[in-house]
Amino acid sequence: MSAPLLEVRGLRVGFPRAGGLRHVVAGIDYALSPGRTLGVVGESGCGKSMTALALMGLVPPPGRAEGSIRFDGRELIGQSAAEWRALRGNRIAMVFQEPMTALNPVMPVGAQIAEVQVLHKHLGWKEAGENAVAMLEAVGINSPRERARAYPHQLSGGMRQRAMIAMALACEPALLVADEPTTALDVTIQAQILDLMLELQDRIGMAIQFISHNLAVVSEIAHEIIVMYAGRIVERAPADALFANPRHPYTQGLIATLPDPEQRVARLPVIPGGVPDLDAGARGCRFADRCALADAGCRAAEPPAEEIAPGHFAACFKAAA
Repeated sequence: MSAPLLEVRGLRVGFPRAGGLRHVVAGIDYALSPGRTLGVVGESGCGKSMTALALMGLVPPPGRAEGSIRFDGRELIGQSAAEWRALRGNRIAMVFQEPMTALNPVMPVGAQIAEVQVLHKHLGWKEAGENAVAMLEAVGINSPRERARAYPHQLSGGMRQRAMIAMALACEPALLVADEPTTALDVTIQAQILDLMLELQDRIGMAIQFISHNLAVVSEIAHEIIVMYAGRIVERAPADALFANPRHPYTQGLIATLPDPEQRVARLPVIPGGVPDLDAGARGCRFADRCALADAGCRAAEPPAEEIAPGHFAACFKAAA
């Protein structure tokens, strides 16, 4: 495997609160190589999207990212606003979860896609405009030339999402951070978008960090998966190994909730409780209150991530049992 394109070490994202900082990302480590896809899964509020925003230098104030994010050998945390602007949309691109708030409401979508290439690739507006139409067609939008002249409010939610994906892919980035990129799309368009991402990955070696609640999609696209819970990575493994032998109780619970078409049940399984408040003074395993295996030791100390099989890490005192 080639050297990592992205290396994240000790990443913490904190927001001020009475009595200290509320860390929504609480010290995570992972790496991603060119041409590879990393799936990121977990419930809402687990820190997936805030991790993605940290990679883009877009943590909303007064929040602050600490630790290390190295991209192509270059440290990103602490770089200037001008350096971030040169990087975003060019070498690193992101598909945001809410396209209506991410797109400019007073600019046609075609012009927004073209602008990325004008700024970063130094193309003329005419050539960039034609490329924007081609990108809209590539993501499955009918009558792409007409849609390129439309404003975001004139498009459906699914079309806006596809326009956002077209914009992210316009400069053929080295790293694509995709936050729930196919949530608003029907399965046919979803498959088309995933094929487009994988084609670009094969052609230019693009790395993908793919955030999703859809475990079925992640299992198809990801080479490796990290499972996040309450700001921490609780399990990391190759995709096949994680689904064949999940070792953390939270991962086991997530996989158990997947419907099985061959087994009809009156109610699907659920994980009881909810994600805890991320209090700076909390002790022990963050999943302990929802875990049937938790004991006093789990509540006294936070388990470290340990390698329990080659390339398979879990942060659980019971994982090796």
